[in-house]
Amino acid sequence: MPETRSTSTDWGIALVRLALGVIFVVHGVGKLFGLGPTATGLDGFAGFLGGLGVPLPELAAVGVALVETVGGLFVLAGLLTRYAAALIAVDMLVATILVHFPQGFAVSNGGYEFTLTLFLVALALVFLGSGALSVDRAVLGRGRTVPTVG
Repeated sequence: MPETRSTSTDWGIALVRLALGVIFVVHGVGKLFGLGPTATGLDGFAGFLGGLGVPLPELAAVGVALVETVGGLFVLAGLLTRYAAALIAVDMLVATILVHFPQGFAVSNGGYEFTLTLFLVALALVFLGSGALSVDRAVLGRGRTVPTVG
């Protein structure tokens, strides 16, 4: 099937992947290794999850840290993008419901506006795929979106 999507769409998808990927790598590395501006480390993050009543908080902390770090790297590279973005979307949906929704909308009050945005951007990548400027396309021949009409 011939590719009918425009080059500007591919660049747009690449920029969306860049924005989402960088955010999640930074947050994931902060949880996994205790480095960077969002550093909590696994112990600190597990303690936070335990305080929320999350079962097996140590295991959940490792899972979330890996989803954010590895998922963020995969989204950046455009590798298995739909799967990585789906895991990130679930991560943000849970964070929105458990942590941020009770605080209201405004991010300045710990609200859900940022996590909801990240959830929706990740969900968009699930539907859009990785685009032409991706490992998915270059190596695996995947990442195509539904052809545009007209």
